[in-house]
Amino acid sequence: MVKGPGLYSDIGKKARDLLFKDYQNDHKFTITTYTSAGVEITSTGVKKGEIYLADVSTKLKNKNITTDVKVDTNSNLHTTITVDEPAPGLKTIFSFIFPDQKSGKVELQYQHEYAGISTSIGLTASPIVNFSGIIGNNLVAVGTDLSFDTASGNFTKYNAGLNVTHADLIASLTLNDKGDSLNASYYHVVSPLTNTAVGAELSHSFSSNENILTIGTQHALDPITLLKARVNNYGRASALIQHEWNPRTRVSLVGEVDTGAIEKSAKVGLALALKP
Repeated sequence: MVKGPGLYSDIGKKARDLLFKDYQNDHKFTITTYTSAGVEITSTGVKKGEIYLADVSTKLKNKNITTDVKVDTNSNLHTTITVDEPAPGLKTIFSFIFPDQKSGKVELQYQHEYAGISTSIGLTASPIVNFSGIIGNNLVAVGTDLSFDTASGNFTKYNAGLNVTHADLIASLTLNDKGDSLNASYYHVVSPLTNTAVGAELSHSFSSNENILTIGTQHALDPITLLKARVNNYGRASALIQHEWNPRTRVSLVGEVDTGAIEKSAKVGLALALKP
């Protein structure tokens, strides 16, 4: 894949991953195995309060075609077929959920040195059409994200974004929710050797005049242990430690506390991933 601005979803992704990725207050267990034919089988169990959820997924790669099939506790069958680069820079994704007959969707992604385009259409009589595009390079990029409902003839989504990258710093600005919210994010690599980085995101809602500021950092104690922490302007603080006992075993422990109501019990999340 050629280097370039990426896709619209890449705008602000580094900051979002730093501030929100892997922070979860549930108990999650994942085990992944591989068959002799190369099929990857992953079983996942999640405890959300008093509710238990589970799913089993399989992944098969054959040359440039990847097939993912997942069955969840609600007996839904999620299927995704990805064809990677049938032509240079092009990716085709077909997905559907059985028995939901309206869930079928075809998506095309194309990445060029100076542009990235993603478009999808639902496989129904009156589909929802999505289009996102970004132009620029790996330094400055600007793009838009649109959704059009052919049944009602209305735009259900129109967003715009700007991404600026300079050496070890990435700054992003997006206008979302049909122009109602403005998000500004910042990501800075402090030390590549220790994977140390800091980031911040400010979200402003014009309709409610509400501001949410989240700042966070990460630091690798060693090549197999990562620490992350974040706090927002409402006093909700979280910390995460992620440790790989070996390349096939990873455990994540998350703690969250509301400093404005310290008398309440703190939330603790645990995730264990095994690849025997």
